[in-house]
Amino acid sequence: MDNANVHGDGGGIRVHRMVRRGWLGGAVAIVGLVGVTAALLPMRGGLSLAGVTMLYLVPVVAAAVAGGVWPALVTAVAADLLLNFCFVPPYRTLAVESPGNVIVLVVYVLVAATVALAVDVAARARQLAEVDRLRSALLDAVGHDLRTPLAGIKAAVSSLRQPDVTWAPDDQAQLLATVEESTNHLVDLVENLLSLSRLRAGVLSADPRPVALDAVVAEAVLHVPGHDQVEVDVPDDLPLAVADPGLLQRVVANLLANAVTASPGGTPIQLRGRAADHQLRLEVIDHGPGLPAPDRERVFTPFQRLDDSSSMGLGLGLAIARGFTEAMHGTLTPSDTPGGGLTMTVTLPEAR
Repeated sequence: MDNANVHGDGGGIRVHRMVRRGWLGGAVAIVGLVGVTAALLPMRGGLSLAGVTMLYLVPVVAAAVAGGVWPALVTAVAADLLLNFCFVPPYRTLAVESPGNVIVLVVYVLVAATVALAVDVAARARQLAEVDRLRSALLDAVGHDLRTPLAGIKAAVSSLRQPDVTWAPDDQAQLLATVEESTNHLVDLVENLLSLSRLRAGVLSADPRPVALDAVVAEAVLHVPGHDQVEVDVPDDLPLAVADPGLLQRVVANLLANAVTASPGGTPIQLRGRAADHQLRLEVIDHGPGLPAPDRERVFTPFQRLDDSSSMGLGLGLAIARGFTEAMHGTLTPSDTPGGGLTMTVTLPEAR
């Protein structure tokens, strides 16, 4: 059911992302340098060179954050030239009359380069810390969520293979159903892990095209355990939405599965489709405990499970649902259900 496509090899993708980040850093640097220069030129006579050089560190830091160390170093050199040209007498020339000003310009380049390196190192440290956090969360989650279905499969198969026991047909069917259910759960876990890896690597490609929401919803509901709780209200005369059918199907299925898990047994879950302002909205409405406002964004973080239940699941469903939705140029937002519960709203552009 996963319609995600991977294109290009890993090395090519990494190079593409590095180049794209470099261009972003360059654009930020240009805007920053032009902005600082334009703001300071009218006050040139009343500013000290030391004060001006401090302000020119701002574009360097911005370039380091947006593009990394190399765009920041280039920005530092460009800023040094602008300082010399615009703020060091004689103006509009790269000549420097005062030896003191030469020292200021040299020190500026050294300080700017040091700041750029420090910002880049800090950014890399944050990335490594996030990787470590995800790795630890993955190991903790997988330790439970893979072991549980595997234990069920092993117990059922071992029971069926006992040579001294003759199982009644109903008992055999129940044990085989346990194997099937546990296997399906393992398949879902693997699909979610693969989907998350594609999202985080930036190699998920969507194929948005005009689709009928009622057809996608009907297919998604069938793949959700407990779908008999779902009340579907998606008119077949809605305008077409621009979406990738496979990704949207996964989004709806994940949201419904989350709603079923959060809702008391037998509590109805509404799935509604509406059109407004050249957009299509799908609302998954449950009447469970809901979420406090501070936790609503946390649920989209991988491996987050905010309840204390022992239900299986890596806490990836909502993270993947939002990632897939954004890959289709849509949004996924949580809100309160009137009377209690949580409403997840998928908003997609209308096909024209």
